[in-house]
Amino acid sequence: MSASQKRSNFALLALALSAFAIGTTEFISVGLLPLIAEDLGISVSTAGLTVSLYALGVMVGAPVLTSVSANVPRKSLLLWIMVVFIIGNLIAATASTVGVLLAARVVSALAHGVFMAIGATIAADLVPENKRASAIAMMFTGLTVATVTGVPFGTFLGQQFGWRFAFMAIVVLGVAALIGNALLVPSDLKKAARTTLRDQVKLVTNGRLLLVFAITALGYGGTFVVFTYLSPLLQQVTGFAAGTVTIILFGYGIAIAAGNTIGGKLANRNPIRALFYMFLIQAVILLILSFTAPFKIAGLITILLMGLFAFMNVPGLQVYVVMLAERYVPSAVDTASAINIAAFNAGIAIGAVLGGSVADSIGLIHTPWIGAVMVFVAVLLSAWSRSLEQGTERKASAVVRKSATT
Repeated sequence: MSASQKRSNFALLALALSAFAIGTTEFISVGLLPLIAEDLGISVSTAGLTVSLYALGVMVGAPVLTSVSANVPRKSLLLWIMVVFIIGNLIAATASTVGVLLAARVVSALAHGVFMAIGATIAADLVPENKRASAIAMMFTGLTVATVTGVPFGTFLGQQFGWRFAFMAIVVLGVAALIGNALLVPSDLKKAARTTLRDQVKLVTNGRLLLVFAITALGYGGTFVVFTYLSPLLQQVTGFAAGTVTIILFGYGIAIAAGNTIGGKLANRNPIRALFYMFLIQAVILLILSFTAPFKIAGLITILLMGLFAFMNVPGLQVYVVMLAERYVPSAVDTASAINIAAFNAGIAIGAVLGGSVADSIGLIHTPWIGAVMVFVAVLLSAWSRSLEQGTERKASAVVRKSATT
C-alpha cells in the first residue's frame, strides 16, 4: 500500500469516527423514547419529535449552511462542525424541559447536515473514481457502527443511569471525533467550488436531480415509519422485555453494517440499477413485517432483514447524486450532496411523523405496511430514473458511433 493510499485511509477513518459520533446522536432517541417520555412527562409520540425535528434541522441546515460555508477551508469547517456538535449535545444532556431538549437537537442537527454533505464529497475525492461508492460507504460505516454499538450501548446507559447520561457519553464521542479530524484529515483538501445562486437554482430545477432527491426521501424514509418506533413496537406488539430490546437493536445494527458494505460494492458500477432492486426487496420485507411483528421469532427475523436493507441504499444514492451533479451542474457538487443529505432527513422526518400519527391513531402494528407504501413509490421512481439513464447512455453511444464514422 502506497503512502498516498495510507493517508487516504486515515482520512476516511477520521470521517468514519465523526460519522459514528453523529450517527449515535441522530438515532439515540430511538432507544431512549420511552425513558425521555416518562422523565419529562410527555407522550411517546411527542418524544418522537426528538427524531423528526432533528431530521428537519439537518434537512434545512445541510444545503443552506453548506452553500454559505463554501469558502471555508474544508478541514477548518470539519473542526468547527464538531465544536457545534459537542455544544448541542451538552445542552441536550442538561435539558430539563422538552423545549430545551428539542432546541439542542436542532443545534446538533445543523452540524450533522454540513458534515454529511462535505464528508461524502471529501471521501469521494480521496479515492479513484471507480472506488467512490466504496469510499462513501466507508465513511457511512461510522453511521452503521453507531447503530451496531452506539445506539444499543447508549440505550443501555440510558436504562441504567438515565437518558441524560447517554447524551454525555455522546459528548465524549464528539471530543474524540474532533481530535481525530485534527490529527488525521489532511489540510490540503481539494477546495469546494464556489456555488453561485444560478447554480443552486439549476440544482433544484433539474428534473433528473429532483427525481433522485425524491427517491432518497421516500426510499430511505419509508423504513423510519417503523424504525423510529421500533422499541415500543418490540415491547408492546412483539412482547420483548426492555433489556432484550437492547440486544435486538445490537443485532439490527450489525445487519445495517453488513447491508451498508454490500450496498457500496453493488453500487460502484451501476448505482441506479442496484437501488431499484434494493428498494423493491425492502418494500416486500416491510409488508411482510406487518404480518410477522406479533410473533417473536418470525418478527425478529423480518426486523433483521429490514435492518440489512435499511442503509444498503445510502452509498448508491449519494454517489448517484454526485455523478448527476458532475454531469449537469459540476460547480455545485457539494451543494447537490447537501441537498441529498437534506432529502435523507426529509425522509426521516416524514417517516417519524407518519409513524407517530399511525401509532396514535390505528396502532404500532400498522407502521410497517405504511412504510412499505413509501418505499414502493421509490421503487417506481427508481425504475423511471433507470429508464432515463439508459436513454442517456444510448444517446451517448449514438454520438460516439456517429463521430467514429465521420
